[in-house]
Amino acid sequence: MSGRGRAREERSAGGVVVRRVDGEMHVLLIRDPYQNWGLPKGHVERGEGDLDAALREVREETGLEDLTVGPVVGTIDWYFRQGRRLVHKTCAFYLMRSSTGVPVPELDEGITECLWLPLDEAVAQVTYDNARDMVMAAAELLRSGTVEAE
Repeated sequence: MSGRGRAREERSAGGVVVRRVDGEMHVLLIRDPYQNWGLPKGHVERGEGDLDAALREVREETGLEDLTVGPVVGTIDWYFRQGRRLVHKTCAFYLMRSSTGVPVPELDEGITECLWLPLDEAVAQVTYDNARDMVMAAAELLRSGTVEAE
């Protein structure tokens, strides 16, 4: 047995933030202190739902306030060690739109850069495969017409 059954469970939530620029869909990526590119996300606080946590974290990490929330894009999970303790983290991502806001990286949150990239470039730029999967899932939702692009 791997010992994963003894892992402490943690929840996070975040957003795949999109905007249309000159007719092309762009995705907002953030750079963390380790120089990894990913999506804004963070811990769900006690008494807080995933959606509220996702909005709070995106606002905290990017400074964006003009967010419109769409459906859940998907959920990812991973295991990591925190000291001697194994942690199983689950993170729900919501599709979000920001039409006019200018992102400002929140240095106090460890965010060193925010960058709007065309969808295909964002897919290539994301450091982690599971975050890349969320960007691609959001793109599929938009392309399929399941949700409106604007």
